[in-house]
Amino acid sequence: MIEFQHVTKIYKGGKVAVEDVNLSFNKGEFICFIGTSGSGKTTCMRMINRMNEPTKGKILINDKDIKEVNPVELRRKIGYVIQNIGLMPHMTIRENITLVQKLLKVDEQTRQETAEKMIDLVELPREMLDRYPAELSGGQQQRIGVVRALAANQDIILMDEPFGALDPITRDALQDLVKDLQERLGKTIVFVTHDMDEALKLANRIVIMSEGKVIQFDTPENILRSPANEFVEELIGEDRLLQAKPDTTTVGEVMLKNAITITPEKSLREAISLMREKRVDTLLVTDNSKILKGFIDVESIDKMRGKASSVGDILNKDVFYVKEDKLLRDVLQRILKRGLKYVPVVDQKNRVVGILTRASLVDIVYDVLWGDETSISEAIESAKEEA
Repeated sequence: MIEFQHVTKIYKGGKVAVEDVNLSFNKGEFICFIGTSGSGKTTCMRMINRMNEPTKGKILINDKDIKEVNPVELRRKIGYVIQNIGLMPHMTIRENITLVQKLLKVDEQTRQETAEKMIDLVELPREMLDRYPAELSGGQQQRIGVVRALAANQDIILMDEPFGALDPITRDALQDLVKDLQERLGKTIVFVTHDMDEALKLANRIVIMSEGKVIQFDTPENILRSPANEFVEELIGEDRLLQAKPDTTTVGEVMLKNAITITPEKSLREAISLMREKRVDTLLVTDNSKILKGFIDVESIDKMRGKASSVGDILNKDVFYVKEDKLLRDVLQRILKRGLKYVPVVDQKNRVVGILTRASLVDIVYDVLWGDETSISEAIESAKEEA
């Protein structure tokens, strides 16, 4: 979908920012550029929408040289999210989300429908559409910045260190959000970061740059297994390299299949009865097709006693989940870092297929996490034998 052909960028004074870059990105990929300051990563990204023009070489999008496209028209077809968000302070959230659509002369009714759909995607209340950016928190503003880039239905989204100024918890949540939206909507995202953990978590493939040159371009797994040189090794860090074992165990292989679920129309009395029967304090909420909608727990039931009657009335949609086909080693740190007692597991259609518990994970990978040479696969087999 995007191709760099011998691309070089030389600024006035002869400074070479990017030198002979050859890259090809597929439709629907999440690509991360990473490198030291001044390595050329941001320059490469900004050349995709012609905010920087190549001195030599070509950049093609869908086999067409972008030099043949009007730069304004090109930028309207490519989403862009920057670190300081860039929301228009004098516009409402609704107007910010549909800004590009308005420029493209999309009718008002479609714009309103888009605004509602987009704010639903990031699980913010629709009443926020008529507020101004200053009335939202930094994390909420960042969510709006993300969906604004999606609102005009652009296939390509450029993201320039969008989460660099956020606190770790908000940053982690937004990383999960962006990755989930990218996979669900099939967008091609080109993402610049200086954080290797972020790149390893988000990317299908990573472009590592130094002094204007591409040093390595590969999947996170291959980069961890086979760093191109000492520079890449230093960028990755010794701890990550030690943990980069060739385990291919998926979440689906270790999940428990007895996730306890309930549907939104069920009464709170029925929910309490199910909790007692199954001896749990939390229930996953799904629709009749088993698609995950959120969760309820005893605290929320107690808090809303006498004020709500159905599960849907107290549903908490802010639920962290993982896909069954993800590698276990890729999600372990995220689960344990959050301190969650359990994590729902879903399939590609977001249907609940199982659950991971913190206790079972610690039992299985204890030795791996604390430096034993045992692999995750070996630890699982050992746990099965002991059982």
